[in-house]
Amino acid sequence: MLADAPAFSGFAVPDIPAARAFYGDVLGLNTEIVDETNGLMTLHLAGGRDTLVYVKPDHKAATYTILNFSVPDIDAAVDALASRGVEFERYEGMPQDDKGILRGRAAQRGPDVAWFTDPAGNILSVLQE
Repeated sequence: MLADAPAFSGFAVPDIPAARAFYGDVLGLNTEIVDETNGLMTLHLAGGRDTLVYVKPDHKAATYTILNFSVPDIDAAVDALASRGVEFERYEGMPQDDKGILRGRAAQRGPDVAWFTDPAGNILSVLQE
């Protein structure tokens, strides 16, 4: 029934201006405020994958990764993000290196990945497959 229906994803934040500054200025994504009164912003992501960001005053950050960015060179991506003030998460029991990268391919456990959060505490990642 929905196989041919266009779909998009979305997530909540408590503060749209802070989200716009982070996603636009820090991450360098194309952002568009689509409804300032109701707190709606669109992230125009590569591959035509628009994502809706909406304000939710009683927001609670997700405990899982809400958005993954596939990059050709994870070290370059982590270095560039760190130079813009992004701090990478460290998780207990995860063999992450000094940059915060889990070298999954070396451990035969999946892609190399590093996690960070937006100002609302939502978890994002960069990964190299």
